[in-house]
Amino acid sequence: MNRNYQNVMDRTITIQGNLHELVRGEEQRLVNELKPAVREQSVTLDMRNVERIDAAGIAVLISLYGEARMAGHEFAIINASHRVVEILQLVGLDRILISHDARNVTPCPQGENCYEMPAA
Repeated sequence: MNRNYQNVMDRTITIQGNLHELVRGEEQRLVNELKPAVREQSVTLDMRNVERIDAAGIAVLISLYGEARMAGHEFAIINASHRVVEILQLVGLDRILISHDARNVTPCPQGENCYEMPAA
């Protein structure tokens, strides 16, 4: 995964890069990189490149959400693929994790900077 963090509006971190699967074996790296950020500010995780997620990936999202909430911040995901949204809906986490603004976000063309609204 690239460490290509982009600070937007002092409240949002968008992660872009080559993370295509949020699955066992990949999840701990994301936790290690994002846990400090969610403790300091609200975070929106851009999942436009993630095509697959498993139980370990879901656990990471729950963990990051919990860390953010304990610190008094928000955590949400945007630009999730249809498959990822289906899985989050299946386990009942779509209402908690998917940004309310996410349905109105249009993906940015590859290579262009994207600016999202703060996590809500």
